Parts: sequence; C-alpha cells; structure tokens
Amino acid sequence: MQDAQFVVAAVGLAFEARIAAGPGVTVLGRGGLAASVEKAIEKGCRGIVSFGIAGGLMQDLRPGAFIVASSVIDISGERWPTCPAWSARLLQSLPGAIHAPIAGSQGPVAHPAVKRLLHRKTGAAIVDMESHLAARLAARHGIPFAALRVVCDPAHRALPSAALAGMREDGSTDGLAVLRGLAARPGTLPGVMRAAFDAAAARAHLERARAMVGPSFGVMPQAAAGPQPESLPVAGTLPA
Repeated sequence: MQDAQFVVAAVGLAFEARIAAGPGVTVLGRGGLAASVEKAIEKGCRGIVSFGIAGGLMQDLRPGAFIVASSVIDISGERWPTCPAWSARLLQSLPGAIHAPIAGSQGPVAHPAVKRLLHRKTGAAIVDMESHLAARLAARHGIPFAALRVVCDPAHRALPSAALAGMREDGSTDGLAVLRGLAARPGTLPGVMRAAFDAAAARAHLERARAMVGPSFGVMPQAAAGPQPESLPVAGTLPA
C-alpha cells in the first residue's frame, strides 16, 4: 500500500527517474502525466515536484548548478508560482542553490541565440520540458508544487544535432543514432564530447541534490495550497 505521505516526482529522462526514486516518492514521466497524477491524488499524493536536469538560460550558470524554482513560466505565457514553504525547505537543504524562475518548452532548446531570447522574454534562469506540465496539474488539483533542477548544458553552448538525435522518447539514449549522426557530421564530435561531459557533471550533482533533500523531497507536513497562474511580464530579472 502506498505511503499516505508520498509526493509525485515528475521527470523526463530514465536516469532522472532512477535518481528521484526513494521513500515517500512516486516517480512519473511526461507520457500520460495528467492521468497518472489524478490516480496519485486519489491515493493521497501530497504534492508534485519537478526534478531533473535543465538547459541553462542565464549566462553565468555552470553545469551542476542547483535551481529551485520561484515560479514556472508556461509555454502559453502564464506564470505558475511554487509553494513558498516547500521551496524554502529545498533551498535550506541545498547550500548555494539559486531561487529563480524556470521556463517551459515543448522540446529541447538547443541554440545559444534561442536561449538568450527566451531569457530576455521571461527572465528565467533555465528551461525544461516537464516543470510547466507539473505546475499546471498541481494548480488544477490544488496541491503544492515545487521544482528542483540541475543545469546541464550552459547558455553559451549549443546542443549538437547528433546528441539530440540520440534522445529516445522514454529518456534513454540511442547510441546507434548518435553514431549515425557523428558519421554524417564528424565535425560535431568535439561538441558531442562536451555535451557528454556536461551531462555527466549534471548527473553527479543531481544525485547529490537528491541525497541532500531527503525522503519525500523535504515536503513540509502542512504544505501550502497549490499555485495559481499569474500574467507573464514581457521581460524581467531574477528575483532577489
């Protein structure tokens, strides 16, 4: 029987799911997230946390930097605040973590020029493909929401096409697709190697962050109500 204290961890990649798993946590991927969350709420889910790696949008963020979301900016232009008490608990558990907005995207944001534009429009520090979905569901069901992400690719670095080609729908890596991409464009090998190095660093820091926040991702015993959408400013800066 599922622990009544459990939270849902929304992830996008297979290794993120393995890291997120633990006492008091049910891990769900992007596919079928809405239906799965509804079932989890029926069983006593106490909150949703978006967890995993993300692309950097702010220029001085290095691979491995911890980001605890202050809000999530939906692809439709709505801003979803996070639970203040839960976010504060995460920040206390992660010395050096940055409290900043996260932008949502339907796909990988690969090019530095696009990253710069997204940062200027939203003020977000990072971008991922799950946080906006999880935030929207938490608001719909009136349960607490938080997001903990680790920077993988920095804002100034492009994701090579070969690396993107190797990303499967389930979040695993298709090595043959990467090799085919390298064969077609051998000049991208240095970029693929840098991306692999960044990913390894991000994964190590993600494991560290997961250990530091503890069971149930540090969810508070009496967390605040779920977020409600706000209008998105045309431009903004990171909160103090």
